[in-house]
Amino acid sequence: MTKTDEVRFISSAVKLPPFSPLLRHHSLFSFTRGSFAKLPFNFNFNIESQPINFISQFLKNQPFVKKNHILNAAFKKPPLFCSAALALSDSAPTQSKGGDEAGSVTQSKNVSSTRPTEEERVLISEVLVRNKDGEELERKDLEAEALNALKASRANSALTVHEVQEDVHRIIASGYFMSCMPVAVDTRDGIRLIFQVEQNQEFQGLVCEGANVLPAKFIEDAFRDAYGKVVNVRRLDEVINSIDNWYMERGLFGMVSGVEIMSGGIIKLQASEAEVNDISIRFLDKTGEPTVGKTRPETILRQLTTKKGQVYSMIQGKRDVDTVLAMGVMDDVSIIPQPSSEIGKVDLAMNVVERKSGGGISGGGGISSGITSGPLAGLIGSIAIYHKNLFGRNQKINLSLERGQIDSIFRMNYTDPWIEGDDKRTSRAIMIQNSRTPGTLVHGNQPNNTGLTVGRVTAGIEYSRPFRPKWNGTAGLVFQRAGAHDEKGNPIIRDFFGSPLTASGNSHDNMLLAKLETVYTGSGDPGSTMCVVNMDQGIPLSPEWLVFNRVNARSRQGFSVGPARFLFCLSGGHVVGKFPPHEAFPIGGTNSVRGYEEGAVGSGRSYVVGSGEISLPVTGPLEAAIFADYGTDLGSGPTVPGDPAGARNKPGSGYGYGVGVRVDSPLGPLRLEYAFNDQKTGRFHFGIGLRN
Repeated sequence: MTKTDEVRFISSAVKLPPFSPLLRHHSLFSFTRGSFAKLPFNFNFNIESQPINFISQFLKNQPFVKKNHILNAAFKKPPLFCSAALALSDSAPTQSKGGDEAGSVTQSKNVSSTRPTEEERVLISEVLVRNKDGEELERKDLEAEALNALKASRANSALTVHEVQEDVHRIIASGYFMSCMPVAVDTRDGIRLIFQVEQNQEFQGLVCEGANVLPAKFIEDAFRDAYGKVVNVRRLDEVINSIDNWYMERGLFGMVSGVEIMSGGIIKLQASEAEVNDISIRFLDKTGEPTVGKTRPETILRQLTTKKGQVYSMIQGKRDVDTVLAMGVMDDVSIIPQPSSEIGKVDLAMNVVERKSGGGISGGGGISSGITSGPLAGLIGSIAIYHKNLFGRNQKINLSLERGQIDSIFRMNYTDPWIEGDDKRTSRAIMIQNSRTPGTLVHGNQPNNTGLTVGRVTAGIEYSRPFRPKWNGTAGLVFQRAGAHDEKGNPIIRDFFGSPLTASGNSHDNMLLAKLETVYTGSGDPGSTMCVVNMDQGIPLSPEWLVFNRVNARSRQGFSVGPARFLFCLSGGHVVGKFPPHEAFPIGGTNSVRGYEEGAVGSGRSYVVGSGEISLPVTGPLEAAIFADYGTDLGSGPTVPGDPAGARNKPGSGYGYGVGVRVDSPLGPLRLEYAFNDQKTGRFHFGIGLRN
C-alpha cells in the first residue's frame, strides 16, 4: 500500500494555551516563575510572565473584602488543549506568501480558492491508530484509548479537514499522547486514515522545587499510584489542582507555576510561594486619607504573627487583623498585599483607623448576685474613667466606682498587655481595690434583719502569658486586709449566733497570697470547652498573717446535636489551713444550684457543683432551655470556723431543676430562669453570660 499522491493531511503542532495565573480558580497573587514549563510534546506551556506588572494590575483590579481580604471573584481555568490546524494540500504544495508555518492552511488542486469556507468531504474506508513509525502500538490499552477518543473518524464515513482536526484534538485531549499526526493512505479499498501517535513516557520519578511549606508526603501521596504508568496529562493537571487547592484551603499564597516532563520519565514541578518581604503600618483617617497615628508602629507590629520571610497566609492575616482590633484602640484594620521590589515576594500594608480618643468616661449598672433581700437592694451603678493607649503603647489605666445600697467597689487598675522587650507576650497588671460586699453568701441575713458586709482592701500585681495554644497562665502576689462590718460600718468579730467572723479573732485578717492560675479555652465560641484551675497560697511574712492553701477548679463543655445545644459544667474546690469563714465556698444561687437563694445550700471547706442544660432555638436570638443542678459541701460545713452553715440549718447538699429562656445580647446571653429545689420551693433567677 502506498500513500496517495493526490491528497494528504498536514497537522500543525498542538499547543496548550498559556497557564495564566489570572485564570487560576483561586489565585490571589502573582508568583515568580522561572523557566517556562516545557513538555516534550508537540505543545508547550509558553508562560510569558512579567510578575511585577501582573501583580500590580491584578491587585489593582481586585475587590478585597475588608478585614479578611478574601476575593469576591473566582476565576475559571482555561481548557487544557486547543485545536490543531489541518489542511488539504497538494502533494507538492506551493509556498505561500511570506512563508507559511507548519500549521497554516494551503490550498490543494481539489479545493477551490474562491470557496475557502466550503470544505470537501473525503470518503474514509478504514481508521487505524499506529505509532509515529506507522507500526502497531505495543500498548493495546493506549490504542483503545485513542480509538475511543475519536468521534467523527469512523470507517466508511466522509470527513472534512475540520472533523479530522477535531479528532486529533480529542486524541491529544485524552492525555496519554505527546503528538498525533493524521496520515491518509490510498488503498485498493479506499482511503485509510491513520493517526500516528507518540505516547508519553512512563512515570519514574518526581522532583519538586520551591515548595517550602508544602508537605513532601502530600506530593508523594498524590503521585504514588502513577509510578510505572504512562503519564496522563489530564491526571497531571488534577494533581496540580490538588496542590493548588492545598494552598488555597490554608489561605497560603502559593501555587504550582511550572511542570516539566524530563527524560527518563522524571516529572519536575516548580512551586511558587510568595514570602513576606516587608510589613508597613499606614494610619488613615475616617475618609481614608493618610494621617499621623498616636499608636507606635512597633506596638502594632509586635501583635502580628505574620513575620518577614514567611509564606503569606490570608487566614493568619485575618487573625492578625482580629488581634489588632482587640487592642481596643482601632476602629478599622485591613491588610493589603502589594507587589514587592523582590520578585516572588509580597509586601503587606496594614491600614489602621484609630479611634478619636484612647480615653473617656463610661457609666453603667447591674444587679449584684450576692444580695437576697430583693432585686432593688441589689441594683448597682458604676462610673469609670479610663485610657486605653497610654504613651502610644496600648497600656491601659482605669479608675472605676461601683455603688449600690449595700455594695461598693473602688478600683484602680493599670495594665500593660505586652511588656516591652518580652518575646513571650507577657502582660502585667497592677491593682488597688477597696470593696464592701454583702456577707449573706456565707452568713445569710441576720435574724433581726440587720445586714452584714465584708470589707476588703486589696493591692497586688499579676503577670500573665500564653504558654501553649489555647492555654494561658497567671502568677501574682496579692495583699488583702479583710473584716466584717455591721450596717453602720462598725467592725464586728462575731455574728448574731456568736460565730467568729475572722480567723485571727481581731477585727481584720491580714494575708499575703501567692496566686497561680491556668486557663484553657477552646474555640472561644459560646458554650465551647473551658477549664480553669487556680490556687492561692498564704505567705506568713508576719506571725499574725493567715496561712492557708485554696485550690479551685471549674470546667465547661458544650456541643450541639442537630438544633439542640448541650452544656455541662462542673466545679469544685478545697481549702487547707487557717482561713476566715467568709472565704468558705458558698453553694446555691444563680451560678450554682438554681432553685436556692445565694449560698442557701451550704458553705464549706470543700465543695462540688455540677449542672447540665439543653437549649433549643425558638426564634431569632431567643432560646428555650431546661436544666438541672446539684451541689454539695462534701460534709465539710462544720469544719469552717464557727460553722456558719450549721448555725443557719443549711442542708449542705441539694439539687434544683427548671426552665428558662436565653436572649443573645452585646453583653452576652441574658438568662431568665425559674427553678424548683429538692425542698419543693421555687424562685426566679436572672443572670448575664454563660455559667462557668
